[in-house]
Amino acid sequence: MTVESLRSPTHAGVLRAAEKVAALLPQTPLLPLDLPNGDTVWCKVESLQPVGAFKIRGAWHRLTDLTADERQRGVVGVSSGNHAQGVAWAARRLGIPATIVMPNDAPAVKLANTRALGAEVVIYDRPGGVDRDAVAQRLVDERGMVLVHAYGDPWVIEGQGSMGVEIAAQMEQRAGGPPTRIVACCGGGGLSAGLALACPDAEIVPVEPEGWDDVCRSLALGEIQRVDLASAPPTACDALQTPSTRPINFAILKARCAYGAVVTPAEVRAAQRLAFDKLHLVIEPGGAAALAAVLAGKVPSDGRTAVTLTGGNVDAAAFAKVLTTFD
Repeated sequence: MTVESLRSPTHAGVLRAAEKVAALLPQTPLLPLDLPNGDTVWCKVESLQPVGAFKIRGAWHRLTDLTADERQRGVVGVSSGNHAQGVAWAARRLGIPATIVMPNDAPAVKLANTRALGAEVVIYDRPGGVDRDAVAQRLVDERGMVLVHAYGDPWVIEGQGSMGVEIAAQMEQRAGGPPTRIVACCGGGGLSAGLALACPDAEIVPVEPEGWDDVCRSLALGEIQRVDLASAPPTACDALQTPSTRPINFAILKARCAYGAVVTPAEVRAAQRLAFDKLHLVIEPGGAAALAAVLAGKVPSDGRTAVTLTGGNVDAAAFAKVLTTFD
């Protein structure tokens, strides 16, 4: 039995997750951003979370629902760094042993931060085509640990959806009504699915990096597509570098997302620079993908469009190069 088969994520579950997150953390800001074309979008700044990314939401909801026996056995996660830090942060706070499977090409800052939070890190060779889920499953089988999947988990989906609850309340107060559209950085689809459950009346638009657009292709074709890892291009958007979405995510996305958008490396860099210049924020490449799509005109905005800035965990040298090298 997989964790996906235990239950389906629900709107009620998102609201329960939002209550748990609200009791733990202050809301992240929702900042207006005037685009060069004159439109205003509302940026949800998840880079200001304690671990520098939104992943703390799903990790906290999942780990706080573990049984006493599951907590004692510990958890294992798979991540290039943001989910890793979310799980490690929650596990340390709850006194739960955590092991994270991470690729050898993960940003150094994400590897260091995950270890600093007390998690054991198991490295796999991503360029070598190693199946990261198989590595994690072996740890689950050998150690009896609980898998906390980065996106294919009902609790994680609900936890990520807590962001949508905050966005809706903040926009009601500041934008004159709830969001009509939420543009979301998308890897495996956990956030996009959670937002769809949280905000059933808003259009949800997942955004992926060029060459890693499995969710966009899946939406277009009506069935789950995979990234060909042998031919996929390198991408700075490591947080969005997932091979395919999962059935638990796609069931929601297929029903709620009419389309997705794909952004180029140059468009991502332009969004990082704009967020730095106008909002004074450090946003990692994967965290800037949604803004990149709006900035490039690939997703429309209407004054009540929310954009997720999902993470800010980027190596200093890499970010400095983005700021000083113009396309």
